[in-house]
Amino acid sequence: MEIDLSPKLAKKVYGGNGGAYYAWCPNELPMLREGNIGASKLALEKDGFALPRYSDSAKVAYVLQGNGVAGIVLPEKEEKVVPIKKGDAIALPFGVITWWYNKQDTELVVLFLGDTSKGHKAGSFTDFFLTGTNGIFTGFSTEFVSRAWDLEENVVKTLVEKQSGSGMVKLDAGVKMPEPKQEHRNGMVLNCEEAPLDVDIKNGGRVVVLNTKNLPLVGEVGLGADLVRLDGGAMCSPGFSCDSALQVTYIVRGSGRCQVVGIDGKRVLETTVKAGNLFIVPRFFVVSKICDPDGMEWFSIITTPNPIFTHLAGSIGTWKALSPQVIQAAFNVSADVEQQFRSKRTADAIFFPPPK
Repeated sequence: MEIDLSPKLAKKVYGGNGGAYYAWCPNELPMLREGNIGASKLALEKDGFALPRYSDSAKVAYVLQGNGVAGIVLPEKEEKVVPIKKGDAIALPFGVITWWYNKQDTELVVLFLGDTSKGHKAGSFTDFFLTGTNGIFTGFSTEFVSRAWDLEENVVKTLVEKQSGSGMVKLDAGVKMPEPKQEHRNGMVLNCEEAPLDVDIKNGGRVVVLNTKNLPLVGEVGLGADLVRLDGGAMCSPGFSCDSALQVTYIVRGSGRCQVVGIDGKRVLETTVKAGNLFIVPRFFVVSKICDPDGMEWFSIITTPNPIFTHLAGSIGTWKALSPQVIQAAFNVSADVEQQFRSKRTADAIFFPPPK
């Protein structure tokens, strides 16, 4: 596979005094188009309001920073006004309408990763705005709007002409928005920083996996996700997705070295990844990371709601399952070398602490 796998940063698409919207471009990160994956970020300043919209793609949203409010309307359902905070993951199926609001001093930043296989452009999200200068009301004629909503023509003109923002606006400080309800989080949101750990390795790392068990809506989205936090100097065991899923990774915090090995045993990527980078591991390719002394944290989506991984090291690694004679024959080594190879990693781990 001759394709550039280098990690990339997002670029600003639009914005104003309410905030900005960023996206990763499939021309710069070809694996987005190859894997039919979209990736973007919404950053809202204080009083920033991201106007109501729906998308051509199912997504998982992850709150990278700040606290805010999300309005979520599932098809034929009532609006849920959800308090959101750093670490929250939200599954957004097809047809869902959302709006986002930040009333705090700290910038609210939300990451979106999703499947564009049914979208208008492979590797890119297309949002459809209900309001704003590029909203649906600006496209329909006055006659159509008047008849659809049974409004007088002068009211229709007011509705259209008063829309001044595109995508997002900054609200006046005194504007009252709906108060979020804690109970609306149930079944809609999972905080990955507070959820029970699926993996916890002392001095190694921790993992929370987002799947149909802890957030059933991901089944409708068709995506799984995980939050991985690696301690300083620790290593993530070489492994691959064994159910043909793609893994799309955003580095939330820290930095480290990453290697990816592909077809014919060729190393197709060797790079340093850092906060803000997005990179994609092709199907069945083997990836491993060693983080820098300050540790590293990343959020990934996997293109199946209940992903399965094969790890190649540690007591749960494939080599532990193979018989000694097979390993000796495959490597063409003596029994002594095979024994050393097999016995070195005995811990039931996918993360390895730094060498002592």
